[in-house]
Amino acid sequence: MKYAIFPPEELIEDARVTLPLSKSMSTRALILDTIASGHFNPEANPVAWCDDTKVMATALQQWDEAAEGTPLQFDLKASGAALRFLTAFFASRPGADVTLTGCERLCQRPMKPLVDALRQCGATIEYLAEDGYAPLRIKGQELTGGTVTIDATVSSQFISALLMIAPAMKSGLDLHFEGEPVSLPYITMTLGLMAMRGVEAEREPLRVEVASGRYTPCSQAPEGDWSAAAFWYEVSALSAGWLTMTNLKADSLQGDKAAARFFSCLGVETVESEEVEGALDLTPSPEVYGRLDLDLTDNPDVAPALAVTCSLIGVPFKFTGLHNLAMKECDRLGALAEEMNKLGRNVEKVRDFGLEWDGKSHPVRDMQVLSAHGDHRMAMALAPAAVYIPGIIIDGVETVSKSYPDYWEQLRGIGFKVIEVVVTEDGKVVRADAVATDTTDAAEGKEDDE
Repeated sequence: MKYAIFPPEELIEDARVTLPLSKSMSTRALILDTIASGHFNPEANPVAWCDDTKVMATALQQWDEAAEGTPLQFDLKASGAALRFLTAFFASRPGADVTLTGCERLCQRPMKPLVDALRQCGATIEYLAEDGYAPLRIKGQELTGGTVTIDATVSSQFISALLMIAPAMKSGLDLHFEGEPVSLPYITMTLGLMAMRGVEAEREPLRVEVASGRYTPCSQAPEGDWSAAAFWYEVSALSAGWLTMTNLKADSLQGDKAAARFFSCLGVETVESEEVEGALDLTPSPEVYGRLDLDLTDNPDVAPALAVTCSLIGVPFKFTGLHNLAMKECDRLGALAEEMNKLGRNVEKVRDFGLEWDGKSHPVRDMQVLSAHGDHRMAMALAPAAVYIPGIIIDGVETVSKSYPDYWEQLRGIGFKVIEVVVTEDGKVVRADAVATDTTDAAEGKEDDE
């Protein structure tokens, strides 16, 4: 599906967006609350309702309702978090007999470090196709645990998956990291959510130890999603507009609250709202860095919003610590370089660990269709470019359902026009509703003039 996006002449007065609940906290809460209560309880705590949580909830509910030993198969679609967390969960559930698979891209995302570590704990996991990748068949049992070593440089989700099931292991878990862990704040988040449920961990820079024990059910206050907030910072930076974000905590467990600090370098200040309780106001500032060099090892998910913003407002940048972005829903490094080049910015992928732009541009003679590359964060990062390029067209807009189903509606709510379109073979752009109803405009291939 393609959308043409047009910016407002100015953001509507009192522009306000309500952030969805944190997807990262929600996926962890689903696992932790199921372990704590011994069965799937969808009402244990409020969670985000998006593609990732839907596939997890479906799998947990069907497992909970099935007779012990019943073979089950779950299609996790594109959810890497669901694949990693459910692999560990089912491996630790005695009597489970589960096959996990998903879309083609999901079955290309690495699983070997997690599977190797689970096998060290005593898990029975079989690769059904290529070694190191889904689909997987898992036969659950009580795990031994003990001292385990894992490659920490690929995905923090592997570590979080192991930590969440650690209290159910006979000997607990003494987890040692090979290499510096990526996305460290996500591990900190996991440990914080575990602590809310009565399980404390001993932590060192390259080691975490969790004793055998039990979780205590808890009531967890919901938080808005700081990773999603980055795209509203982008809107504010590109439009120099005031914007209020509700349902967001400044003192969040989420590491991507660092977006506030990063975007303060790009002309956006964050202050507590005086008019809306518990909200944050984004206000424009003339303080814009002449260049931005960041190590985003801890915050890779904010890289798309930062890269698009810097490219359009003319701030050369170099972002490092992003090697795991090549293994997301798409190769985000290559995808960002490709799409920014379509907009005339000579952004380059720096081997497999970063992005760089030296400020150089090239002319763009034709409006090109931008691609989300099947990636929700790419779609959301590209959309605010409409502030600089009205009528920009993005293909793959439906991908936002993975984490932020209301994104397009909220973009409309602050004054943007978001219109479904079709691009004909001769390059004409027509409204999709015109094509569907076979109107004269569609028949003639008339371009939409909104």
